[in-house]
Amino acid sequence: MNHRELGGVGEVSEVGYGAWQIGSDWGEVTEDEAVAAVEAAREAGVDFFDTADVYGDGRSERILGETLADDIARGDVTVATKAGRRLDPHEPDGYTEANLRRFVDRSRENLGVETLDLVQLHCPPTDVYYRPETFDALATLESEGRIDASGVSVERVEEGLKAMAYPGVETVQIIFNPFRQRPAELFLDEAAARDVGVICRVPLASGLLTGALSRDDEFPEDDHRNYNREGDAFDVGETFAGVPFAAGLDAVDALDERLPDDRPLPEFALRWILDHDAVSTVIPGSTTPAHVRANAAASEAAPLDADEREAAADVYDEHVREHVHQRW
Repeated sequence: MNHRELGGVGEVSEVGYGAWQIGSDWGEVTEDEAVAAVEAAREAGVDFFDTADVYGDGRSERILGETLADDIARGDVTVATKAGRRLDPHEPDGYTEANLRRFVDRSRENLGVETLDLVQLHCPPTDVYYRPETFDALATLESEGRIDASGVSVERVEEGLKAMAYPGVETVQIIFNPFRQRPAELFLDEAAARDVGVICRVPLASGLLTGALSRDDEFPEDDHRNYNREGDAFDVGETFAGVPFAAGLDAVDALDERLPDDRPLPEFALRWILDHDAVSTVIPGSTTPAHVRANAAASEAAPLDADEREAAADVYDEHVREHVHQRW
């Protein structure tokens, strides 16, 4: 497993583990399955884990805290969490120091730590990025020893660019994959210039870029790939990276026709992301240990060649760009 610098947070595995799936919104996942997936990630060399206080109302945090307790105590792993989406209603005025302190303290309890490694604002409304007092509140929580570092998780490139203007923002988490290529135009260069760490989520487009989905697939009622296809619950960009399901499957078919037989589609997608030097870590999520190990192995896979990069560009332009490029 290769490692990269994550802003001021320190060095982390370039393939991390996204722990949304072990919390909620992906169908039923037993605790035994969740623990097995986390253990498989550690065995594969993963030492960066990303979660949030709303994933299963704290379930994801608690499972990570218990499963990784010894690693956390030794400082062998970095666990990033997020705060803000517990607000109801989820409005800019709720991003106060008092509310953030309350959310952070709950996460500290869930994870069993005195100090959180990294706290990210959890895709707040755009207006929050224009409120310095919210970022001042994060600085206060850091000065109190509740958190070691702070960052943001954003929906849109413009939000990430604005967030980086605040000196305390060490990381920006953003959706970036072969079906969401816009961050490569400006965002990554700006992050590199400012030494801001970049965490890439939804790297496999909610399963589209695994190649394992088909037009006949049906998803459980509690799976966001069922109930959020139109953005009814949260930003539609979080589901299939915002690409309509049928269009995404067409794009996958087009990629399959052009990729070499020895390049699995998930490895292709993860390598495409990692081949951008400004990326710090990519956080695929899975509850299948074999998939977790395969994802981690992308760190050691060969970079894409010119033909593969051209295939990614052509398929994006033909099948995906019109659906996502100017939206996020």
